[in-house]
Amino acid sequence: MPSMRVAVVSPEEKVWEGEANFVLATTTDGDLGVWPRHVPLLGVLKDGADVKVETPGGDLLYTVGGGFISVTHDGVSILAESAVAKS
Repeated sequence: MPSMRVAVVSPEEKVWEGEANFVLATTTDGDLGVWPRHVPLLGVLKDGADVKVETPGGDLLYTVGGGFISVTHDGVSILAESAVAKS
């Protein structure tokens, strides 16, 4: 299965970086699912929403305090005001 490089960062730290198969984020325009080779885009993350990162080793879930999602040919960057891992 193809994968893509994903980074979840906040102003204080790089929260997580690695390979993922899928990312699901809630933007101010609604839910956005990103698979490898997705078309480039920039979206505004909804404050207090969850971001799900599906990795080969399991799913990661973060609650973000606003920010942006950037999708490029190189991968996905979640640039959040804050990002807290959920169990």
